Parts: sequence; C-alpha cells; structure tokens
Amino acid sequence: MELKISAKNLNVSDRFRDYVEEKAGKIDRYAHKPEELHIKITRQEHSRTAGAEDQVELTVYEPGHIVRAEARASDKFAAFDIAFGKLVERLRRYSDKHKVHRGGGHKNLSASELAATDFAALDITPIDHDRLLGKAVPLPEAEEPPYSPVVIKSKEFASKPMTKEEAVGHMELVGHDFYLFMDSETSRPAVVYRRQGWNYGVISLV
Repeated sequence: MELKISAKNLNVSDRFRDYVEEKAGKIDRYAHKPEELHIKITRQEHSRTAGAEDQVELTVYEPGHIVRAEARASDKFAAFDIAFGKLVERLRRYSDKHKVHRGGGHKNLSASELAATDFAALDITPIDHDRLLGKAVPLPEAEEPPYSPVVIKSKEFASKPMTKEEAVGHMELVGHDFYLFMDSETSRPAVVYRRQGWNYGVISLV
C-alpha cells in the first residue's frame, strides 16, 4: 500500500511520518487490497485565545471504492488518532459485511425491506434530529468552527453503476450525508441522502 502525506500551513516531521507508518500497518487487517492511504494535514489558525488547530483527513483507496475519515484536534498527532479510529471502524464494518456475503448468509435487501427495519441491516448511526432540523445545538468549545467565507470545492470521480443499497453503503464509508452515483436500475445519475432518523431519500435526474 502506498502512503502519501500532504500538509498545508505546517511542516511534517520525520517523527510524525514514522508514527503514521507504524499505525498504517493496521489497515491491512481490515481493508481489501488497499492501494493507497492519503493523509492530508491542515493547520487552521484561529484567534489568539483559541490558538491553532490541526485537521487530519484520511482516505484509503481500494479497488472500486474509497473509505474516508477526518478529525480536528489541538495537534496533528491527536487529530490523526481520532481520524484513524474512525477509519479503522468503517473498514472493519465493511470487512465484516463482506465476510457474511462470501459465507452465503447474506441476502441483498431491497430499499423497501431496508426501510421496514429502519436500515438496521446497514449498521448506520442516524443523524442528530436537532442538527438536521436546524435547531440551535451548542457545540463544545473545542468544536466551535471558525468564521470563514463560503468555499466551494470541486471534485470529479469515475462513475460506477450500483444499486441504491450499495450507494447507501458507500455513503457510510466516506462519512457523508449524501452520495452521488450511477443508478444501475435506470442508468441515470442519482443522489442518495440522509433524511430524519433512519430514513433515506434518492434524487434522480430524468
């Protein structure tokens, strides 16, 4: 597995590289033929009282999909540990599901069957209702995001036909609230997204 480290607004020490390389060995226990682990570190300057904060984004590239996690902390080591814990947990869940599938005990459920069980078969944690509805929910002081103007990022990915259920699974792997995919049933672009509680929706183009 190739290891790539990129940094913005800070230097990456040899000590940090050695620490990352040692931890990265655990990925092989859960990932299926991992091709690359990309570690992106960004130092974000806040006010004089709040100080600086490091954000670490981890992305594992495997054949056919990616697994992603990120975290923020007062230093890059702490942020890496938090993000790495999330990444390993997502890889473990994905690995466990595939073991069941190869053993013949797995059944592909339809969207209606999944909805009937509140998507419990996907082992998903629902989004917080208050945050989803836009209600004021105080964040811990360490999580208070800095003020910044609107930033629009652009990304391009190769399309791969998949079912709605597969799209929900991929959405959980990258830790997002939506996932753009090519619907294998309609051959059209579509987006699966979180709704309230365990509910999910799909937006399709016609």
